[in-house]
Amino acid sequence: MLELSGIRGDDVTMEYSNMKEITEIAEGIGLKGEDLIPYGKWKGKISMQAVKRIMEKPTGKLILVSAITPTPAGEGKTTTSIGLSQGLRHIGVNAVAALREPSLGPVFGIKGGATGGGKSMVHPADEINLHFTGDLHAISAAHNLISASLDNRLHFYPDDAPAVAHVYWRRVMDMNDRALRDIVVGLGSTNAPPREDGFDITAASEIMAILCLADSYSDLKERIGNILLGLKADKTPFYVRDLGVHSAAAALLKDAFLPNLVQTTEGGPVLIHGGPFANIAQGANSVLATNLALRLGEVAVTEAGFGFDLGAEKFFDIVSPYGGFRPDMVVLVATVRALKMHGGVNKKELDKENPEAVKQGGENLAKHVENIRKFSVSPLVAINVFPGDSDGELREVEKICTALDVEYAVSRHYAQGGAGAAELANKAMNLLNQQEDAGESRGKPLYDWNSSVQEKVETVARQIYGAQAVDFTSAAKKDLKTIESRGYDNLPVCIAKTQASLSDNPKLLGRPKDFLVTVRRILINSGAGFLVPLTGDIMRMPGLPRNPSALEIDIDDDGNIHGLS
Repeated sequence: MLELSGIRGDDVTMEYSNMKEITEIAEGIGLKGEDLIPYGKWKGKISMQAVKRIMEKPTGKLILVSAITPTPAGEGKTTTSIGLSQGLRHIGVNAVAALREPSLGPVFGIKGGATGGGKSMVHPADEINLHFTGDLHAISAAHNLISASLDNRLHFYPDDAPAVAHVYWRRVMDMNDRALRDIVVGLGSTNAPPREDGFDITAASEIMAILCLADSYSDLKERIGNILLGLKADKTPFYVRDLGVHSAAAALLKDAFLPNLVQTTEGGPVLIHGGPFANIAQGANSVLATNLALRLGEVAVTEAGFGFDLGAEKFFDIVSPYGGFRPDMVVLVATVRALKMHGGVNKKELDKENPEAVKQGGENLAKHVENIRKFSVSPLVAINVFPGDSDGELREVEKICTALDVEYAVSRHYAQGGAGAAELANKAMNLLNQQEDAGESRGKPLYDWNSSVQEKVETVARQIYGAQAVDFTSAAKKDLKTIESRGYDNLPVCIAKTQASLSDNPKLLGRPKDFLVTVRRILINSGAGFLVPLTGDIMRMPGLPRNPSALEIDIDDDGNIHGLS
C-alpha cells in the first residue's frame, strides 16, 4: 500500500482498507450518480449540473479555521480543520469540509504536503499531494497560454500590443525555482522582442485567484478577459480580451473549475478545490466549493492560509464579499510548541518543558484573538496537542485563554481522530447556537472598498498587523497614481507579506510593536478583482531550502510512493 503523510507501514494498509469508494461518499451527502465525475475509485469531481442544483438549497453555518503566526514548530491548521469536521460528525452534526489543494512547490520544498496528519487526514493523500485531478497543471497551462499568446502578439503585431517596457504579465510554474524569478526572453533574431520577464509560482497566478473567485463559466471567462497585461505605448491598458484568448484559457479550465470530492480518514466528505497561497494571494479554497459545502451539510468547515493576519483577513475582506457568505465563527489554532517559539525558544530547545516561554508567546495569541473580534465573530481557540506537550505547558495556554476571556478546547484529533476533537466540536456548536440565539450579526469586513487604496492598506497594517505606520516607496506611489487614473482604486487590497511575523520582517516573532510596514509596489489584478501591495522582501516565486523534502521522496517497483510528509 502507499505510504501516507504521517502514517507508516501497517497503518497505511489499515487506512486504505477503511476507505470508501468515492461514489459512496457522494451518496452520503445527497449526490446522485450522474452528479459525480469519478477520477478512479477514491476521488471525483462534482458536475456543473449538480453545482447549479445544489446552489438553490439553503445554507448552513460556516466555521473558518485560522491560526496564530506560523513557526517552524508547526501549528497544524489543516489537520485541525479536518479533525474539527470529523469531531462534528462524531457528535452527530452533518459537517462538510472545504480545503485548498496542495502545491508541488511546498511538497518538494520545506513545508511538505497539505493533507493533514495522523488520524485526521484527507485521502488518497499521496494523489492529492501530487497531481490530484490535474487542476494546478490546467491553471499553469491557461496562464502560460496567455504568456505565449502575448509574446506572439509582440512578435507579429508590435503596434497592437503592450509596449515591451510596460508588460506586467509573468509566467508561472508549480514548483519552487528561485533561478526563474527574473529572466530575459526573446533572445535570438527570429524570436519575439527581447524583454525582461520572470516566473511566479502557480499558486500566485491571477488565473488561480480567478478560478477561486468565479461562480460560473461565464464569470470565469469574463474575469480572465479583464486581466490587465500591460500598457500600450500611448499608456492605454491592454487586456487579455484584447489579446483574444480569454475564451481559450477558460476552455482549458473546464474540468479544473469543478470542485473535487475526497474523504477524511473516517470517511467524512471533503471538497478540495483551488490553492492560492495566503502570503501572496487570497489564501482560500474556491468560493464555489465553500458555497457547495454550506449547502451539502449543516456546518461547513473551511480554512484560511497561514496566520489570521494573512488568510483570514483576506477571507473577510475579499473572499466573503465575492463569495456571498460570511463566517459565523473562527477557530484559532495554537500549539504549545509554536507559542514557545514566539516566547523566544529556538527550534532545538522545543522539547524542553518551558511554561514561561509559553506565557511570553501568548502575546501573539492575544493579538490574533483581538483581531478576530474586530470582524464581529466569536473566537474559539483550538489547542492542538503534540506528544511532547507537558501538563504545565497546556495549563499555561488555558490560563492565557482565560485571561483573554476566550473559549478554548484541547484537541487530540491527530492521535484520536474525531473522538479526540469532540470537545472542540461541542464548544464550536455551543458558540454557534449562542450567537444565533442572541441574534448577533455575522462577520463583517474591516474596511470599505470605496476608501482610498492608501487608507485600506494602512487600516490592515495598523489594526491587524499592529504597525505604527506604512511607508509607500516612490515606485508604490507611482502605482497608486496609475491605479487611481485607471479606476481600480475601489478594489480590495490583497497584501503580500511574510507569514513568519505580524510585521513585514520575518525575524520579528511574538507581538512586535512600533514597526514600519514598507509597500514597495502595488500590482493590479483586475481580473481577480483586487490589488496586491508587495511589502518587505516577499517573493511570488519561493525557493527550495538547503535540504528539500524532494530528497526523501521515492517510488518502489510496485509503484508505492514513500517519503511524502
